[in-house]
Amino acid sequence: MSHFDSIVKGGTVFTACDSYVADIGIKDGRISAIGINLGDDAKETVNAFDRYVIPGGIDPHTHFDMPFMGTRSSDDFETGGIAAACGGTTTIVDFANQWRDGMSLGETVEEWHKKASEKCPVDYGFHVVIAHPSDTVMREIPEMIRNGYTSFKLFMTYEGLMATDDVLLESLIKASEGGGLVAVHAENFHIINYYTKRFMAEGKVEPQYHALSRPPIAEGEATGRAIKLARLAGAPIYMVHVSCRESVEEIDRARSEGITAMGETCPQYLLLSYENYLEPGFAGAKYVMSPPLRDKESQPFLWKALKEDVLQVVSTDHCPFFMKQKEMDKESFVKIPNGAPGVELRMALLYTYGVCAGKFDMNRYVQLTSTNAAKIFGIYPKKGAIAVGSDADLVILDPNEEKTIERSMLHENVDYTPYEGFAVKGYPEAVMLRGKILAKGGAFVGSKGGGSFIKRNSPIFI
Repeated sequence: MSHFDSIVKGGTVFTACDSYVADIGIKDGRISAIGINLGDDAKETVNAFDRYVIPGGIDPHTHFDMPFMGTRSSDDFETGGIAAACGGTTTIVDFANQWRDGMSLGETVEEWHKKASEKCPVDYGFHVVIAHPSDTVMREIPEMIRNGYTSFKLFMTYEGLMATDDVLLESLIKASEGGGLVAVHAENFHIINYYTKRFMAEGKVEPQYHALSRPPIAEGEATGRAIKLARLAGAPIYMVHVSCRESVEEIDRARSEGITAMGETCPQYLLLSYENYLEPGFAGAKYVMSPPLRDKESQPFLWKALKEDVLQVVSTDHCPFFMKQKEMDKESFVKIPNGAPGVELRMALLYTYGVCAGKFDMNRYVQLTSTNAAKIFGIYPKKGAIAVGSDADLVILDPNEEKTIERSMLHENVDYTPYEGFAVKGYPEAVMLRGKILAKGGAFVGSKGGGSFIKRNSPIFI
């Protein structure tokens, strides 16, 4: 009988704090040994010589199979999960959206379980979106936390989703009391509403006016207001998809004052800009998302915030729509479905334009793509670590392999990528979930429905 089910041999291992050359022995889906020359007593040997071995990526912000703006995101849990796996992400945390009035939080997560179960090839958890609050819904929060749904999302904009300040305050209090965490989409609804009506009345309907109707100050003001409510509640808070200097400054100030404020940004805000909205024809609609892309001057502030731990995570906000969905109404930027793809390219983009560009080192890369999300969302050290007892979720990458991104090489179920033509290095060579190879050489070799739901614990604040 083999001592190990598999051994990953001779790779340079990078964790959130260490780097070393070692073999990794895997048994029953977990890491059972780490050492030099563990031998050949395994059913399978994976060669990692001259390669980097890192923890499987964790993307805590995806929207698979989500009804939105009169349509539905084009990746479901099968296609989106395959794309995630091929890109080096082995765990996602999606958003279970309380999409109708009177829907309980329990009913909400049950509906999302039906979407993911037997389809998702990577491990998954759910944030619970509180969109239709009531006294009954608020009383559910402690029970949801006990059942492993330890994070909740509230929107400060979008009609039908927007939480008023008192609802946000109560949610922060209830979640914190139960050992949970509230994540916030921060944009000032009233500023957006004013500019939207003004631009439409002036006949300014092209995609770029989506961005101009949501100026950075609208995000910065809402971020500051949400953090003040968290301070009043004595609660932690997590700001999703931070896109601009104004929001970074609010989070930085709060952290310097001892407030537990955390946040994420996304590759699109690091690498794309307002100029993309000006592409000919209706092509700018590809980049309609909220918050919108900013001027290039915002990018250095985001990179600096990642390096200096003002922001702790890089997610994707993966929410793709085919161009025919984006083009449902070319006469109004308001009706363009908000969202873009990105789950498959997150790891390679951040390695190339973060590590290779000298913005931070491999240890910080592992923190930003895996370990920090595992801690904040209650799955560490099961996930986000290379340690004895942790799940054997591993990515093996060739640090020198170079590729040029083309839509045809990707698995995302959408007809474009915002990163067409981008050069990347270190594309995942092999990806393992609980010791089983999910992807190899950019091709999916796992099984539909091979992922498992993760019951999450209370967050570790960082």
